[in-house]
Amino acid sequence: MKIIVAMKQVPARDSQLRPAGGGRWIDESDLTFEINEPDAYALEEALQLKERAGGGEVIALCAGPARAQSSIREALAKGADRAIHVEEDGLASLDTLALARLLAAAVRAESPDLVLTGLQSDDMGYGQAGVVLAELLGYAHSTIIMQVERTGDGIRVKRELEDGWFQFIELPLPAVLTIQSGINRLRYATLMGIKKAKTKELKRLTAAELGVDLASAVHLEAVYAPKKSKQTQILEGNAKEAAAKLVEKLKFEVKVI
Repeated sequence: MKIIVAMKQVPARDSQLRPAGGGRWIDESDLTFEINEPDAYALEEALQLKERAGGGEVIALCAGPARAQSSIREALAKGADRAIHVEEDGLASLDTLALARLLAAAVRAESPDLVLTGLQSDDMGYGQAGVVLAELLGYAHSTIIMQVERTGDGIRVKRELEDGWFQFIELPLPAVLTIQSGINRLRYATLMGIKKAKTKELKRLTAAELGVDLASAVHLEAVYAPKKSKQTQILEGNAKEAAAKLVEKLKFEVKVI
């Protein structure tokens, strides 16, 4: 089975984010970057599928600037067989459809059996890329996947629903799945894996080479930090009346209960 894992490189989770000078994106000058955590779980699931099958190929696919190579090398060190880097700057300004077109063009050339990606990205959190990618490719797809099993010519997946419910679906191949975080324990790159990663194939492509127009239908106008404010409210009445008012505010205004 040939599996492509579509990954994204995002700012590290503990990063202090500030708007850039133009106000249209964040200042990346002093940030560190890492593999998007949901995509890391997609990679782990792909590696485990290969191990259970006793063979196959796992390909890491990442679109991003030159710095994305560090995350690609990490995926190779963890066990991916080879990688494809669609090297382009300014992808943060693209909408989901434009980015999915770019990924779809790279995927078509490989004709994989399965495409895995994380449920959503840690930076924008749209949760749309996998579904749009499947539509562009014409592949079967399913989302919020907790388990994947090979069944003859297809696969059987377990989807997470609300209130502790799950759904089991059988899909034909090829298919696109968006993987839920936490379904497996993530592995670390070993010293031997890091050494091997240096010798594995890393194919570099551009949007022009793939014949993809990066025109975006959605334009990001401004990025800004939310304003912080404090407001004190005095709840009048006796203890019972004040408690009732507090519960009402927590339930309907703050929405924490």
